[in-house]
Amino acid sequence: MGSAGPPVRPVFLPLPSRPRMLPRPGNPPRAEHRRSTLMAAPAPVTHNITWTSTIPANKDKPATLFVQERNGTKPNKPREPVLMLHGRSVPALAGFDLQYSDYSWSAFLAEAGYDVFVMDLQGSGLSTRPKMDKPDNVNPAQKYLLADHPGGVPAAVEYAFQLDNSQSNWEEVHKVVTYIKEQTGAAKVHLIGWSAAAHQLGPYAIQHKENVKSLLLLSPIFPPHGRQSKAGTRWDPPVTLPVSTPAAVFGFPMSLGTKASFASGWDKDVKCHKQREEGMVDKVWQAIMENDSVGAGWGPDVAGAAEGVMRVKNPYWWGWHSTTAPLDGVLGGDVPVLIIYGDLDSIVNTSPDLGLLYFSVPALYNAIAGDHKLMFRVACASHQIVWEHRAKTVHKMSRQWLKEGKVYDMTQGSYFLDEDDVISPLA
Repeated sequence: MGSAGPPVRPVFLPLPSRPRMLPRPGNPPRAEHRRSTLMAAPAPVTHNITWTSTIPANKDKPATLFVQERNGTKPNKPREPVLMLHGRSVPALAGFDLQYSDYSWSAFLAEAGYDVFVMDLQGSGLSTRPKMDKPDNVNPAQKYLLADHPGGVPAAVEYAFQLDNSQSNWEEVHKVVTYIKEQTGAAKVHLIGWSAAAHQLGPYAIQHKENVKSLLLLSPIFPPHGRQSKAGTRWDPPVTLPVSTPAAVFGFPMSLGTKASFASGWDKDVKCHKQREEGMVDKVWQAIMENDSVGAGWGPDVAGAAEGVMRVKNPYWWGWHSTTAPLDGVLGGDVPVLIIYGDLDSIVNTSPDLGLLYFSVPALYNAIAGDHKLMFRVACASHQIVWEHRAKTVHKMSRQWLKEGKVYDMTQGSYFLDEDDVISPLA
């Protein structure tokens, strides 16, 4: 996809932000301002929520769901909670609370007055990671990556099944949402999800509209022809869990991501001038490793130490597709929906001949039955928009959405936002 907008009537609307200013005496350079902004954010508080696991690998055993809170509630104002959920691979804090410059989305929203919670599902980040501490349980095709660290020859896979699933994910989100409501006294929670979090938050909002005030999906993964639920049901698993076949796909609980693959996957979608700051791959990788202490000690040797790998849980998902998205008119009706994605994102829009791997953001927008739905395709942004220049645009759009239920004074429609912040309708 290119970065040029469609040739239709442009709408010139200002960004909901202060005008740009050149540095001058008494006006600190932008980089310094970014650091002071991050330092001024409400301090993070950790909540380790006790949970009885429903994942087959550790079913009925105690587990911990990691949640970080930044409470930016202003004096004499009610707490208005926001829950942010990660995608399939990157831990939540690395995505939503990067400790560099002004890339922390959670800090930005907390400064805007929201009570912001960031969570890791089991198998990710700082939550319980069942079966993931043993090198034996890595995808056999990737075990060569462990030759240097931890070394040796990993044995056959000990737990020859995939790990989590749609039902366990929905239940963990529900546990955290319920906890947040109890802690804050709020009747509903705003939900924000990045990438594959759409698999959890879309169906959750439909199942529990009473708990959800709004839904923001950034770079959402939506398979129009996704895996169906059990016949005759809306949400039941279509097979007996856990799944182990085919073994090359489901016969292990985790795969690995290397720094090299992370960098190359991002690099191919960096096509605009100053789309990404210099050194961002290193900064983001460091944050990922800080949220995966075991993975940080695995992988190729670099200067006598492990470079680290990202341990990625192997899920089995169903129930998110063109049949479920419009159910009961909840999305876009009871639950307003904002969708944002980058025009350079090669992950969220794929070829229709890929079956379960056919993804389409416009198809998601079209499948949402209600009228209160907005979609923005943002120029010069990739799937990793949270760490790119356009992250600041996303922050500001999200703040306006949470406050007013609209962006640029609009509550519905699909639009292209070009490099100069000129808006054009997509249809």
